[in-house]
Amino acid sequence: MVHIKTPEEIEKMRATCRLAAQVLEYIAPHVRAGITTGELNDLCDQYIRDNGAIPAPLNYYGFPKSICTSVNEVVCHGIPGRQRLKEGDIVNVDITTILDGYHGDTSKTYRIGKVDARAEKIDRVAYQALALGIGAVVPGAALGDIGHAIQTYVEAEGCSVVREYCGHGIGRQFHEEPQVLHYGKPGRGLRLKPGMTFTVEPMVNIGKRDIKVLQDNWTVVTQDGSLSGQYEHTVLVTESGVEVLTSLNGDV
Repeated sequence: MVHIKTPEEIEKMRATCRLAAQVLEYIAPHVRAGITTGELNDLCDQYIRDNGAIPAPLNYYGFPKSICTSVNEVVCHGIPGRQRLKEGDIVNVDITTILDGYHGDTSKTYRIGKVDARAEKIDRVAYQALALGIGAVVPGAALGDIGHAIQTYVEAEGCSVVREYCGHGIGRQFHEEPQVLHYGKPGRGLRLKPGMTFTVEPMVNIGKRDIKVLQDNWTVVTQDGSLSGQYEHTVLVTESGVEVLTSLNGDV
């Protein structure tokens, strides 16, 4: 059952989502060659706690860290650790905060120094896929409209959409209904109503869409070793359109 947020709940969602966005803004200067993903985790963890919140991923079904760091061929759920970022890498940093009982979820892919043409392309396509998905969010639209907008664009660019993972409703719970697929047919699925809050977070591969989970039971990688990119926002369906709750400075 999809929970329609009250005005009071929406204000709490705005606050936690603003903080999640601020974490990405804070960490950006640190995401550079030479730093380890574990060091990024510790910096984000401290920032979140210093602002009165809790990092949602920590101990979520046993996840051992406070953020996810997914480098190059890692699609999602990369566990921060000793890996040291190097020139030419791309890395997705995924943040989820819990503030006053409500979750805010966002992620961004960063380029480490000068990257090659394939890394540039997957970064660009992943970002534009998110923007197009969000652009399909209006009252009365169907969930399938979001997935269709994303899939059509990504495949036209010669890339692929990961299908095993999707966006999700969010609020008091990290993952609520509905599931927001990043592929689909227009007009299909649940109709969007004002007060819904959910994530849009397409995972896009420059190669084939097939994935596998590593032995740590968390880290998801492309089967063919190709690069993967992702951006994520938490959005609110409004009376007239969409509000991107995790946006800072008007960016999509």
